[in-house]
Amino acid sequence: MTALLAVENLSTHFFTRAGVLRAVDDVSFEVRAGEVVGLVGESGSGKSVTGFSIMGLVDPPGRIAGGRILYRGRDLAALPAEEMRALRGARIAMIFQDPMMTLNPVLSVGTQMVETVLAHCDVTRTEARARARDALGMLGIPSPDERLDGYPHQFSGGMRQRVVIAIAMLNEPDLIIADEPTTALDVTIQAQILAQVQRLNRDRGTAVLWISHDLAVVAGLAQRICVMYAGRIVEQGDVDDVLDRPAHPYTRGLIGSVPGENAPGSRLLQIPGSMVAMIDPPEGCRFSPRCERAHPACAALPPASDLGVGHAVQCFHPYMHEAAS
Repeated sequence: MTALLAVENLSTHFFTRAGVLRAVDDVSFEVRAGEVVGLVGESGSGKSVTGFSIMGLVDPPGRIAGGRILYRGRDLAALPAEEMRALRGARIAMIFQDPMMTLNPVLSVGTQMVETVLAHCDVTRTEARARARDALGMLGIPSPDERLDGYPHQFSGGMRQRVVIAIAMLNEPDLIIADEPTTALDVTIQAQILAQVQRLNRDRGTAVLWISHDLAVVAGLAQRICVMYAGRIVEQGDVDDVLDRPAHPYTRGLIGSVPGENAPGSRLLQIPGSMVAMIDPPEGCRFSPRCERAHPACAALPPASDLGVGHAVQCFHPYMHEAAS
């Protein structure tokens, strides 16, 4: 199947006085039409910067230093700003972790939603308001007509996030990039938001790149998963393959640190050390300083090894078809 989005050797660097911070370094993955792909890793691994790079939202001193971001064959990284603005919010939308990054506190929700429709569609204001009302209703917000006249501060955190998702869906995009949109919500609201995203994906065929540090959420939502560490994809494949048979030591460490994966009373697995500095990182495997399987060969960049259909790992000494403990 042809990829809707193909990220090829993407590098996004921040050029600071202290040096070049390689937030994203030679990253490649695909998102197919109608597919949910999880991009997981600990804080600082480069997940959000990858999402911002796709959307063309990296601000100075950061910039895309190399690679291509192909959306339906068009390189987003090379598009003029005007063409990128036409795509952003129409064909590709983003949901941020903090709804207030999207919502203007001094404008009503209806005004913001109507302007989003009018920016990309040739419809009347009445038609745009009707579309906004229907989107709120679809996301389970009661009395959507009245809610359109409300302001962001009059909504709960969960309701604000629903509004943001409704805004993202207004123009029926092909792809949504969701940057940890449920992190700040309680588990009940989180489950409701996840169910609605799954329904939108199923009913409308919207592809989703779900960025998260929560493996449990990704396991229940995504069809494929990419594991990111220190700016690089270290493992990717079918979500069941990767989570049931993790090959990279970092992936195993992430899974082992999830409480539900451990026997009652046992100590959680802890990955020793901390992530390498992203300014002047080592040339070889960036996980090697924390890895129990590290070897002198890890001073060089590991090649990508194919472990089966779509399952790849970047490691000199991967675990071969062993289940996580």
